[in-house]
Parts: sequence; C-alpha cells; structure tokens
Amino acid sequence: MTRPAASDAATGLRHRAEAEASALPPLLVQARHLAGSVLMGEHGRRRAGTGDDFWQYRPAQAGDSRRMIDHRRSAMGDVQYVREREWQIAQTVHLWVDTGASMRFASAPKLPQKAERARLLGLAAAVLMVQGGERVGLTGGTLPPRRGNVQVLRLAEALMNDDAEDYAPPGHRALIPHARALFISDFLGPYEPMEQALSKAAARGVRGVLLQVLDPAEEAFPFAGRTLFQSIAGGVTHETLKASALQERYLDRLAERRDALERLCREAGWRFGQHHTGDPAQAALMWLYHALERTAP
Repeated sequence: MTRPAASDAATGLRHRAEAEASALPPLLVQARHLAGSVLMGEHGRRRAGTGDDFWQYRPAQAGDSRRMIDHRRSAMGDVQYVREREWQIAQTVHLWVDTGASMRFASAPKLPQKAERARLLGLAAAVLMVQGGERVGLTGGTLPPRRGNVQVLRLAEALMNDDAEDYAPPGHRALIPHARALFISDFLGPYEPMEQALSKAAARGVRGVLLQVLDPAEEAFPFAGRTLFQSIAGGVTHETLKASALQERYLDRLAERRDALERLCREAGWRFGQHHTGDPAQAALMWLYHALERTAP
C-alpha cells in the first residue's frame, strides 16, 4: 500500500536533486568529479599545521568574520586587526588562474582551451585543499581565503571572468605572509610582471607552485607554408609565406622562457610544472596535489 507513495517521494527527491545540481556552475561539477578521482592520502585529514602559537596581527580584510577580530589590539587605534596563529598560516592557499585572452586558444576542436583546463585544474586543486581543511582564496584580495563549500562555489564563479587583454598580469597583492600559492597560466606574456609577482611573494615568505598550461601546437609548432598568426585579442598579427622557417627560432624562445621560469622558481623556493591540454587532467592534478604538499611548512 505504501510503495507508490515511497516511489513518488523518491522521484520527487531525485527531481529536486537534479534541479540543485543543474544550478551549479558546470566548471564546479567537473572540478569536483576530477578531485574525486584523485586519491586523497594525507589530504583526507585536517592538518594541525605547525602549532597554535601566536604568529602575527594583520589588518582585517573583506571576508573576515567579526569573531576573528582581536578587540584588545584593535582598541589601540582606528584599524581593526585579526590575530593569526601559525596553523592558520600553514593552511592558507592563494590561487591565481590566468584570465587573459591568450588562454582562450585551442589548436583543434577536440582539445579544450587552455583557459578551460587551467580553470578546471585550479578549482579541482581548491576542492582538494578545502576538503583537507585549508583556506583557499584568490590573489589580489578580490576573494580572501576561507574554508567551506560556499567558498568553492565563490571560486568557481570568480574564475569564469575573462580579461579582454591578451595577457593578464599575475596577482600578488594581499598575499598572507608564509602562506602558499598556486599560479596557473601559459606564461607566454611579458616576463617582468611574473618576475615581480614571485619576487614579492618570496619576500613575504610565500612558497608555491607555477603550472604552465600549453596547447600541443604551441609546443610542437606544426605550421608550414603561408600562415597568418594572430593573437586572440587581435593585438598582435604576423603573416609569413614560410612558417616552417620560424620553427627553430620559436622553439628556442619557448625553451628560453621555460628555463627562465624554472630559474625564477628555484630562486623563490617555488616548484615549476608543465601540462599540455592534450594530456589527461587527472595526471596534472595529481602532480599539483603533491607539489603543493611539498611547499607546506
């Protein structure tokens, strides 16, 4: 007698669940699926960090809750201060994913754009960090580090914003001293902003990971004959009658940029990795997971 009612209830629950799932950004659904395919290992537990000792006072930022305010220290002036402990620093990760137009490139319909893969890896890494009890936010202070699934949703929405310029400079403002960071880009734009960002991060004791995402065509340069090269935003255009003649010079420049990035990472105490959009995303996420763990205090 009760089976039809139970069946109707189950059907209604399924419909509500499907409606809730359809409201989530597709990027978040993909990122959670990708993160779920990675063995959690040590990251399945909340880490205690390096201790509960006092670390520093810092000015309160957007996103800090009222309970985080140290009222005794704040009463000494007009600025509200937050009291941070060592374990809070150890569990903070800043994320920067390149939103420049150069990232919206794919050499074949079957390949994802670099931007799609970079966002997926960045958000999936954030999912793993949050599941491990860590605070994750964006560089630049636009989304301060916080914990929880609501923060992951905020990250997914923020990562969908595109930049109109060919190359977006890496954000380095509002980095919490001695935290960690993850920068994902093709790193083919001007070198100086990248050098400045890592220098400032290193000066604040921030350690992290650079992941360079490239399309297979950018690695192999499979062009010949008459070819028109144009940046995604249209700011740079170059036409040649013999594209193959440019291959050697291009590959040399690409290798020089990679060497420069690796050297910059060594000097800053960061780790450098590469990923091609033609390769599985899971392998890149596994590397990121372990690389971020090795940058932890």
